[in-house]
Amino acid sequence: MSDPVVEATDVVKFLGQGAGRVQALRGVSLSLRGGELAMLMGPSGSGKTTLLSVLGCMLSPTMGSVQVCGRSTVGLKPEELTQLRRDHIGFVFQSYHLFPTLTAIDNVRLALDVRGDYSRRVIDRAKDALAIVGLSHKTKSYPLQLSSGEQQRVAIARAIVGNAAAILADEPTAALDSESGQSVMSILVGIARHPTRGVLVVTHDPRILPFADRIIRIEDGRIVGKR
Repeated sequence: MSDPVVEATDVVKFLGQGAGRVQALRGVSLSLRGGELAMLMGPSGSGKTTLLSVLGCMLSPTMGSVQVCGRSTVGLKPEELTQLRRDHIGFVFQSYHLFPTLTAIDNVRLALDVRGDYSRRVIDRAKDALAIVGLSHKTKSYPLQLSSGEQQRVAIARAIVGNAAAILADEPTAALDSESGQSVMSILVGIARHPTRGVLVVTHDPRILPFADRIIRIEDGRIVGKR
């Protein structure tokens, strides 16, 4: 495996204000390297999604530091964080987050549009991403015409079309049956085999643990185990 694509060092994160302020992360250090698929597990309220959001530059740490592809996020302005996220991070969500009025290929192209890429190769890149997830025959289908597993594969294609170095997936199999979940994980494993791309999966799903190169456990905002 190669250098870290995303790395957190001594990250502390508080959420809320006043009497409702809670400490979601308590000195978390974690790295995701190119060429690996790591899984982050822990009970509800343990800090999994907060950590994923910090690693993905959606939230800034209260203390500590995050590096994305070797660049520290400390001191970056909101627009700089947005650019860093767009350039290097792809997200996959449990609920897919597809636009129902757009076809599969247009949902994937959207990730390039927000990067300001309007080149002639945009359609070809979107087609290539859909081919990687096995949906070359579904480019013109709308989300409601796709199964749950196919919708998740479109979401994965959207996450990888911009050549993101880190793919962060939040419960990507939770809404899928066993067969579809296994198919989605096989695709994510293939994506993680690229030496400059890492995949981090937040999950409660014990069925997919065999796909992990590494399992990281978090409880009460602290990393409590790695293997």
